[in-house]
This record gives sequence, C-alpha cells and structure tokens, in this order.
Amino acid sequence: MNKPYELHYEKWRYLRMVDIFQDLDHGEIEAIGKRAPMQYVSAGTIFFSPDQTAEVLFLLKEGRVRLYRLSGDGKALTTAILEPGTIFGEMIIVGQRLYQSYAEALSPCLLCLMSREDVKTLLLSDPRIATRIAEILGQRLIEAEQRLSDFAFKNLPERLASVLLQMAHLPKGRFFRPSDTVREVRLTHEALADMVGASRETVTKILGEFRSQGFIDLKRGRVLIICEEELQKLSACTDATVQYRS
Repeated sequence: MNKPYELHYEKWRYLRMVDIFQDLDHGEIEAIGKRAPMQYVSAGTIFFSPDQTAEVLFLLKEGRVRLYRLSGDGKALTTAILEPGTIFGEMIIVGQRLYQSYAEALSPCLLCLMSREDVKTLLLSDPRIATRIAEILGQRLIEAEQRLSDFAFKNLPERLASVLLQMAHLPKGRFFRPSDTVREVRLTHEALADMVGASRETVTKILGEFRSQGFIDLKRGRVLIICEEELQKLSACTDATVQYRS
C-alpha cells in the first residue's frame, strides 16, 4: 500500500467514525475530507481558549479532549471529556458554544477543522447530517441537565460514582471472554476531582473507600469498575449519610 493511498484511507476511516457522517457513503465522506483540513495536536496542548473569537467546528478523529472552565481564583472545573467521533467547538449556526471554556488535548489528537462556510455548505445542506446534529445536541442537553442535577442534589461520593459510570469504557486493544469484561475509566484522580468539583486529596480518599468496599480497583491512571451495580445504587442515592468536604 503506497503512502498517498494510506493517508487517503486513514482520513476516510477517521471521518467515518464521526457520528454525524454515519448515513453517508464512501464518496460523500471523501468529498467532505477534501474540504476539511486535519490538524495534529500534542498531549497537553490547549488549542482553544476564551480569548479566541473565530468560529470553528472541531471533529475529533483520534485522541481525547478535556473541556474545562476556570473560576476567578484559577480553579479548574472539567465540563466534559470528549472521545473520538465527537463534534464540538464555537459554531452558533449548529448550536455549538464553548462558553468561556478551554479545550485541552489529554492525549495526542487528530482534529478536523471546519469554518462557518464549510459547515453551511457541507453539513447543514445535507438533511441527514443536519438531523444527526440535532440528535447529538439533544442528547448533550440531557447530559448537561443531569450533571447540573448531580451538583445540586448529590454529595461527593454520589457524584463521583455517577462520573465513573458515565466515563467507563471497555479497554481498547484487548481481548476478553464475555465474562472477563471489566470497564475502566482512563482518568487520573486530579482529572476526576476537576469533574466533580473537589480536591484531588478528597477524591483519592473516596476512591480508596470505593476500593475497600469492592466497587472498584485502582491502577496507574485508570479506575477499574468491579461492581457496577453498587456504583449505580450509590449514584442514584440522594440521602447518603457520609459527607466529604472538598
């Protein structure tokens, strides 16, 4: 396989992973790929910040991205961890706003960038893509409302259990028998703390309690979900007696 063909195939494969392109055939995705430039971003790079004014829509093809905001005293609050296939950015015509947010690459990322004109020409002109965008935005609104409800009504252990369940995935690149599957959360204690509005020390303490109760196991940079049912019970609870201070 020659190099130009490899790059062409990889770009098509990455675009195919994006949810809004699920209904398109090879030729249609190929046409979009020719118009949308790719950008590689190294881990730790903040590639979007509140002081940027230009409209841009990002299609995350590879890697993981953290969206977060800063309080007046500089404390970070993570609002989302984005996985490959996600669309996000500052693009009012499709209802995408980052609202004073920063976008940071948690791992090496491959992004596809689209301008306002590209979005109008390539996305909104196709009713299949426009419908997918509406579905995705509706689901994100539900998730945002759930996170707001968690902060209003749940204590820290309950919020942490909820985040662990939301962020858990099956490990990639490994083979298991069905009975061996263990979902994992690939986030550090500090990243989890930013998501639940607590200190890293408090989150570490709560995770230790979860492990002692057999709910989870802890590995470097990962949390393994051992007893999902118990985490679900805790996440659904609103009157736990144990409270923690951040």
